[in-house]
Amino acid sequence: MDEKNIIESGETALGIELGSTRIKAVLIDNEGRILGTGIYDWENSFVNGIWTYSIDEVRAGIRGCYSCLKADVYKKYGVHIKRTGSIGISAMMHGYIALDAENRLLSPFQTWRNTNTERAADELTELFGFNIPLRWSIAHLYQRILDGEAHVKSIHYVTTLAGYVHFLLTGERVLGIGDASGMFPIDSSRKDYNEGFIKKFEDKIAASGYTFKLREIFPKVLSAGDTAGTLTAEGAKLLDESGELEAGIRLCPPEGDAGTGMVATQAILPETGNFSAGTSMFAMLVLKEMPENYYREIDMVTTPDGYPVAMSHANNGTSDLNAWVKLFGEFSELAGRKMSGGELFEKLYLHSLNGDYDCGGLLSYGYCSGEGITHINEGRPLFVRSANSSFNLANFIRVHLYSSLTAVKLGLDILKDKEKVVIRKMIGHGGFFKTEGVGQRYLAAALGAPVEVMETAAEGGAYGMAVLALYLRFRENKSLSEFLSDTIFNNVKSMEIIPTEAEIKGFEAFAKRYVKGLEIERAAAEYSS
Repeated sequence: MDEKNIIESGETALGIELGSTRIKAVLIDNEGRILGTGIYDWENSFVNGIWTYSIDEVRAGIRGCYSCLKADVYKKYGVHIKRTGSIGISAMMHGYIALDAENRLLSPFQTWRNTNTERAADELTELFGFNIPLRWSIAHLYQRILDGEAHVKSIHYVTTLAGYVHFLLTGERVLGIGDASGMFPIDSSRKDYNEGFIKKFEDKIAASGYTFKLREIFPKVLSAGDTAGTLTAEGAKLLDESGELEAGIRLCPPEGDAGTGMVATQAILPETGNFSAGTSMFAMLVLKEMPENYYREIDMVTTPDGYPVAMSHANNGTSDLNAWVKLFGEFSELAGRKMSGGELFEKLYLHSLNGDYDCGGLLSYGYCSGEGITHINEGRPLFVRSANSSFNLANFIRVHLYSSLTAVKLGLDILKDKEKVVIRKMIGHGGFFKTEGVGQRYLAAALGAPVEVMETAAEGGAYGMAVLALYLRFRENKSLSEFLSDTIFNNVKSMEIIPTEAEIKGFEAFAKRYVKGLEIERAAAEYSS
């Protein structure tokens, strides 16, 4: 069939991912080829000390994103989407959405950027003997208990953003195992929450008078390929105001952006890895088994089909860099040569290749929020140089690109040094890699390992979510890995960059300067408001 008939017959899969600065939809055919995309730009708000999005923004965002996709498909093929074969929802992992028995929001949605859970995370890590990061849902829930917030006694359901949107569309209280692993520790052998840790948690809160059971208020855990409900009439109307989208479409388990990144890069088997680069930065290394020790800098999560994954996650990625590029955009307009965002990024990124391997002695921290890996709970974007630094435009852009990668590198160095994990190759995806050969080259230098980028890299997690939705219909007794190899990535083009010794040494020199200068960042947070 041609594309028009494919879309009209519903032989498609739709993935929607709610990222930090953009909601994106990707429609694919049964072989994984992209038929259309839609976007909706949004931005988190800092309200009363909390990074959040309003629920009205969530609803408007998924509706606006789907509307953009419909328009794109109609422009290309002259057909309106009325049905798809399957749908999948993904979003930023972690955070805290708490609902009462009437499905009303009990407190503001707290995103992964919030680092106001230090006491809870510390106590739970000690209780479990397992690292609980500040942004995990269980840390948020326990912090609300420690703070004595009244709404906790009215909690009927706690979930992530992906789980919440899926609930709006289907009425089902479920979550994919990858996203669930950012709520509470997972037992990969059972593909479910860790039962021993649940008992420890419930015993601990019972002493404070809380008698709810965690499994009753947390979503049910599902794995890739499981059916996770169908699109209700209300859900269809929420997505498509025109009423053209039909109810009854099956949905796959909602997943987090880490899981969709693994799928989008075919990095889901042990000894594979991927690096997702955007507003936050994180690297995922799939392991054969759990590490012997736990580290506060490393999250243990899972693939969408349950393998253990070591995750080095940095809250701060390209936000500060984006702000500088915007500033250069203002100058270009002032100079009478207004450039698009894409042109600005490409010119500046490519020019950075002319900089020194160690950024000429410059230093920056793009800490718009706290950073768990470097143990800084409150951030300040910061640029520092000495009088004898090589201060030029190429080094200035290069140092901000390096800085956006370095916190994740520090986490991976722990795995390499203490657990003897070998990084054979990393697969990159996300907008950071859109300018060919720049971000990819710097990441290779940071890791001291080859980095591969596929032609679908810029599509990111929304594409990975669409693939998971497709797998729901075509698993046919195939593992997720086999499905990806046989159906999705059998003809995908990619480019690999192997770092030179000089590039590796240059990044190592910068990383040492970065670690040494962290006291400057701590002082900036302490003495500025």
